Amino acid sequence: MTIFAESGRMELAFNKILKKELHKVLPLIMELSEYQTEEQVLKERMLEMFDQNYECFGVYKEEEIIGVFGLWFMTRHYAGKSCEPDHVFILPKYQNMGLGEQVFNFIFEYSKEKGCETSELNSYVQNFKSHKFYMNHGYVIKGYHFLKKL
Repeated sequence: MTIFAESGRMELAFNKILKKELHKVLPLIMELSEYQTEEQVLKERMLEMFDQNYECFGVYKEEEIIGVFGLWFMTRHYAGKSCEPDHVFILPKYQNMGLGEQVFNFIFEYSKEKGCETSELNSYVQNFKSHKFYMNHGYVIKGYHFLKKL
């Protein structure tokens, strides 16, 4: 599946990444996570995600992959059918060019087509730049995300 989005500056294509194509986006996800997870562990986790209501997309400028994002689909008792964007990343040399807006416009339209009523996401506490972006796109802070290692 290839879907195009145009802006005054750049035309993007959003290509669905299949499980067997994970190698195309794994380097971007490694960069986003600042290489904190071993590549093999990340690959195993990502491969398992494809079997759990997860979809992955590459963001392309012409033939070059310049970004990646994942989408989780679930039904929540408090929000109805929901889409959760995950690991949204654009290569640094393409950041601050309005591409995030195109990515999220695609996510919102795609989610609506799949019957979603809401979108929710997680953002690291210190990632103030993303908080501003998300709030400018209609997200509101509803709580905290907790994690416990077992």
